[in-house]
Amino acid sequence: TKILTYHVVAGNFKAKDIMNAIKKGNGKAEFTTVAGGKLWAMLEGSSVVLKDEKGGMSTVTIADVKQSNGVIHVIDTIVMPN
Repeated sequence: TKILTYHVVAGNFKAKDIMNAIKKGNGKAEFTTVAGGKLWAMLEGSSVVLKDEKGGMSTVTIADVKQSNGVIHVIDTIVMPN
């Protein structure tokens, strides 16, 4: 359950919102997960990359998949809580 809820951030963050947060944070945006952990979003070239609490990196491969309960961003690897 902790790993699953570590992949969820409360709110409705579209790709443009994440990009704005990265710009506002001078290249890095911090998000709190439903599990209570932290994820950091940053740019690598034109790709949004997530860094987890263990230092693992994951790239967003598909952004803005709209669902009835929010928006999903597909990533290429699992992010792990501390």
